[in-house]
Amino acid sequence: MTDALHEDELRIDASLVRALVDRALPEYASLPLSRLSASGSSNALFRLGDELLVRLPRQPGGAATIDKEAHWLPRMGPLLPVSVPEVLAVGKPDLGYPERWSVVRWLDGEVPTGADPASRTGPTRTGLARDLAAVVTALRDIPVPHSALGDPQLRWYRGAPLESMADSTRRVLGECRGIPDLDLDLEAALRVWEHAMALPTEGGGSQPRWFHGDLVAENLLVRGERLAAVLDFGGLAVGDPTVDLIVAWDVLDPAARDVFRRAVGVDDTSWLRGRAWALSLALGTFPYYWNTMPDRCASRLAVARSVLADAASTP
Repeated sequence: MTDALHEDELRIDASLVRALVDRALPEYASLPLSRLSASGSSNALFRLGDELLVRLPRQPGGAATIDKEAHWLPRMGPLLPVSVPEVLAVGKPDLGYPERWSVVRWLDGEVPTGADPASRTGPTRTGLARDLAAVVTALRDIPVPHSALGDPQLRWYRGAPLESMADSTRRVLGECRGIPDLDLDLEAALRVWEHAMALPTEGGGSQPRWFHGDLVAENLLVRGERLAAVLDFGGLAVGDPTVDLIVAWDVLDPAARDVFRRAVGVDDTSWLRGRAWALSLALGTFPYYWNTMPDRCASRLAVARSVLADAASTP
């Protein structure tokens, strides 16, 4: 995998991060620093000592999500049933690096593996399903203050009606046809998507609610089979929270998915919209990250296959 994921990737290496930390936070200057092998696509991640993590935006403008987390996580974290990142400091642009960056407390746990797309045998993740449902419903139930409603940083396309993704999803499907080693039934994917587009149109009367926006395996930590933490609230926004249902096709086996669905209490149409969101976001990964993030693409391929298996097994 190449280091650069984006055309406008900022130069970030250990020597830069060491210098930024030492100048801005001299109390941490004696702590060892090392880059994590599994840095995300939005932020480069460096472990600082045993208890800290440094997060630096990979692209220009990424400081907006750093500021968002620093502002909202102290308010929302205590209202959620699992741990979330604790922002300890926000560093200013310096030494030629143009963005703000953050230091958060390290959270222990393992990233959950993807579930078998089709298996209905063997151990099920019902405990994890209940934990995830508790997070989704807790987020959904947190009152949205007036200041959030007027904040453009808290409006994101993933909180818009699913129909807003119609053109981009069809375009991405076409781009996926040009990836010769993509082992996915794209005709079946198109049928699932077109079925979702034929669902009753969403009404516009519901109040905007909080949603995480990127509730996928790489932003979760588990201990055993129970949820320990939810990470990366850079996509935190207000709008339609249906997109947070995508986690059901990412980390849950079919039996656990049923538990999750009952626990979140959504109607059939919302559930199918969530499934279509999972498919659309998975498909969008392949053209952009196929050559740079093979692990992410493999994970999203499993999501897409879970969606297609689910659609094939239900009327």
